[in-house]
Amino acid sequence: MLASVVLNVPLLVGVLKGGLPGAGWDKETKNEIEGKRDGEKIIFAGKDDFKAELAGGKINITIGTSGPFTMAKTSRTSPTLGAKPPAGAVVLFDGKNADEWNDGHLDDRGLLAAGITSKRKFQNFSLHAEFLLPFKPLGRGQDRGNSGVYLQDRYEVQVLDSFGLKGENNECGGIYTKAKPAVNMCFPPLVWQTYDIDYEAAKFDADGKKTKNAVATVKHNGVIIHDRFEINGPTGGGKPEAPTPGPIQLQGHGNPVFYRNIWVVEK
Repeated sequence: MLASVVLNVPLLVGVLKGGLPGAGWDKETKNEIEGKRDGEKIIFAGKDDFKAELAGGKINITIGTSGPFTMAKTSRTSPTLGAKPPAGAVVLFDGKNADEWNDGHLDDRGLLAAGITSKRKFQNFSLHAEFLLPFKPLGRGQDRGNSGVYLQDRYEVQVLDSFGLKGENNECGGIYTKAKPAVNMCFPPLVWQTYDIDYEAAKFDADGKKTKNAVATVKHNGVIIHDRFEINGPTGGGKPEAPTPGPIQLQGHGNPVFYRNIWVVEK
């Protein structure tokens, strides 16, 4: 069960069959039901005598003569949150300084701000990164915590507050404009999230002609959302493809998106 409350727009509850995204949902059945505020409560009424009351971090549901069913608020945590770099990993940020980054800077909390590229360049690698999205209740579309993790500064895995949305190719977890995530695993804003990405660079022959696309497997909050996806060219804003290594970019889009615990294992 997902409940999303946004200021100045209809109050909606999303009912997902089987469980939460990545934890039982059948990826198909989703019903959104509009609610109305009644004092400290929000009341929802839908088809098939669906009725629900949200208050105090719990929602009570009745469907016809069945129920009431009570569900409490669930706070999810990525299973790879806080993952330690293995021996031999290149640590790009461990909270101490931003020395590994061009134009790198920390905020007062010691978090790494978006809008930077790594000084080191990489070819084939596994990447772990953790990110924190802001709460922008009046933001819409690409104004909801927009950032992105660029692989070799060529291919963007989108970062955006897409909690409860459809999971399109320009939303969180999308390989920007090329592939939507298999499931929308975006957590709510102000909650730490993880990307774990295995990346194989595109291959070129001696004449510089590409012979094989870049390939990426992406886990968002521990769930595979792209499984060996072939990226057929740079995403928007990406550098041209080439046989040379490239840096990691944490895209800045004027939104307060922050990162921590970033490391790379080269292959």
